[in-house]
Amino acid sequence: MKIVFMGTPDFAVPVFEKLVQNHDVVCVYTRAPKEAGRGHELKQSPVHVAALKHGIEVRTPKNFKDEAEVQAFAALQADVAVVAAYGVILPGTVIKAFQRGCLNVHASLLPRWRGAAPIQRAIEAGDEFSGVTIMEIVEALDAGRMYQKGSVPITSDMTGGKLHDALSVLGADLMLDVLNRLDEITPAAQDETLVTYAQKLEKTEEKLDFSQPADVLERKIRAFNPYPATYFEYHGERFKVLEAKIFDAHGSPDEILEGEKALVIATGDKALEVLQIQRQNKRLMPIRELLRGMNFVKKTIV
Repeated sequence: MKIVFMGTPDFAVPVFEKLVQNHDVVCVYTRAPKEAGRGHELKQSPVHVAALKHGIEVRTPKNFKDEAEVQAFAALQADVAVVAAYGVILPGTVIKAFQRGCLNVHASLLPRWRGAAPIQRAIEAGDEFSGVTIMEIVEALDAGRMYQKGSVPITSDMTGGKLHDALSVLGADLMLDVLNRLDEITPAAQDETLVTYAQKLEKTEEKLDFSQPADVLERKIRAFNPYPATYFEYHGERFKVLEAKIFDAHGSPDEILEGEKALVIATGDKALEVLQIQRQNKRLMPIRELLRGMNFVKKTIV
């Protein structure tokens, strides 16, 4: 098939690569390069870099409010547009530009977790499964008909990063299968009574609130690992927490129950033992390595 691919981050690259190997990708749309690092050099998105390696034309419009951008898109005369974490809202004129419309790789088992952060929200909520849904794009948020689903179990050690990678590969396989059988598949409508929304991650969520139960905090730590990562503050310094386990001990929330041989902090019910930590402006390390050079001797973390 003649395909226009629209995607931006690492999540989209396996989907793009699978399509290049099996179909005719005539153009790639991605977010424009952004300034990065101390030198503020412009950095291309992972999809941008991958497309250039294959010699495929790359376009980076800010949006499709300009009629000329819509016309340029339609002029590609592709069969279908495939979207994977593009990050730009598509108007109806773009969605309907090609005969087959736009198909999206969405990282959840729709209609659960429509929206911006389905990977983190599934882990945070304690879901037993996550997955990928291949769906048609419509103007309402993630509300289109579904072509195919695939699931991934959320194990007790599953982090946001691990789930991201698993769903990225699964999404590539599912999209290829759907495109190869597009004429055979009858898409199914979503059950609106089962809809939940994965709200965008906010900066205020990253700080750990130790008045919450230990299991809630442990899931959040896994969900936000590696990005955006949770943290607490101690003596005015920020410490990112990338791994922790529930510890059967009790105290007042924020109370440091052990801070020399291990780091155990009381929560709203039990406690958390921190296992992987990143001191401000330092590298990630096991907690025991950090404790060789410092101790948490203050009675509370704040």
